[in-house]
Amino acid sequence: MPITPFHFGPGAAIHAIAPKRISFIAFCAANVLIDIEPFYYMRTGQFPLHRFFHTYIGATLIIFLAIALFIAVRAGANRLRLPNLFGWRDLSTASVATGAAFGSYTHVVFDSIMHSDIRPFAPLSDSNPLLRAIPLDTLHWSCVLAGAIGIAILLMRKLRGAND
Repeated sequence: MPITPFHFGPGAAIHAIAPKRISFIAFCAANVLIDIEPFYYMRTGQFPLHRFFHTYIGATLIIFLAIALFIAVRAGANRLRLPNLFGWRDLSTASVATGAAFGSYTHVVFDSIMHSDIRPFAPLSDSNPLLRAIPLDTLHWSCVLAGAIGIAILLMRKLRGAND
């Protein structure tokens, strides 16, 4: 699932459940950061496509990278005159960390189910016990359903005027 909306569905659902505690922006950012790796290898014709950042160790580093980027961009936001779209400047570092963690780790889980070149436990193991653990159609539709549920919850909250 290279940078596809499928990854974002579960993030929408998780964010809808705890909007103040889990940053959807960080969730999405972590997913995109992880997929820079296979995008690069695809563009340069190198295989396997999914390497270090599609391991749990690599995903953990992506969490720290997402947090560091958030802190750095927020620190320079006024100087750079960046707009506060979706209230991103008001996000707590904890909600960014939680969103990035959910984004990074679910990304590795979902891609482990889908792609045979992933070794999620490397360097400790070359196995991928999740490969084809569920049918790919089920994985995709579960992500779509999670996204629809998340959007429905957020819309209901918006209609009721609730933020938490």
